[in-house]
Amino acid sequence: MQEVLFKDLGQAEYKQVWDYQESLLQDNVRIKTEARRMTESLEGGDSVDERTADVVPSTTNYLLFVEHPPVYTLGKSGHMENLLINEGSMQEKGIQFFRINRGGDITFHGPGQIVGYPILDLERFYTDIGKYLRNLEEVIILTLRSYGIQGDRSPGETGVWLEPGVKGRERKICAIGVRCSRWVTMHGFAFNVNTDLGYFDNIIPCGIQDKLVTSLEKELGRSIPIEEVKAEVRRRFEAVFDVELKTLSE
Repeated sequence: MQEVLFKDLGQAEYKQVWDYQESLLQDNVRIKTEARRMTESLEGGDSVDERTADVVPSTTNYLLFVEHPPVYTLGKSGHMENLLINEGSMQEKGIQFFRINRGGDITFHGPGQIVGYPILDLERFYTDIGKYLRNLEEVIILTLRSYGIQGDRSPGETGVWLEPGVKGRERKICAIGVRCSRWVTMHGFAFNVNTDLGYFDNIIPCGIQDKLVTSLEKELGRSIPIEEVKAEVRRRFEAVFDVELKTLSE
């Protein structure tokens, strides 16, 4: 069972956490480059003793949780026309906006939402982005099941949905968008727990027309302690990815 270092960043600005993710990804990419160089050196029959083989560096896997202040983010393949509010109105409402380097279109992050950022070296798991996305979905589907809610997938649309096959009732509860460099991931999922869904009125979420957005609070008709839900997501993440989360000390 692999170890994944876990850190709950609490409430933090989007750009600050984006930069932090990027630094962790780049650290792992550098480690992989160095490890490959050392391995090729050993395989090439260079004069390297056994102790050197034992110090070939290894990547570190992370899972970050955070709640962001209100912010819209547009993925690299997204379309600006899916942002339905102008810059002045965003400033008045205290909403930030960023074009970012993940896949997917536009989404919202804000208070009451669990945003999860796994920085994983998929070469230590499987080199299959589709499987990785399905496993992220599975984490949320299993979490929803704990609350008596049937989460599901919508064919051709990444994320977790409720009633995706019932026209007019389809509603997304978790958006997913990732970046992968040298098989190291960043970005991740945004799970609406007690989120103010009014913010979604200013965008076409994920660029998908005529489908709703929902939250755990809306579905259950009551607010849920977010720490309780975080604990459940962590438990399901460990099970789905077959890892042990170890809290990262300051």
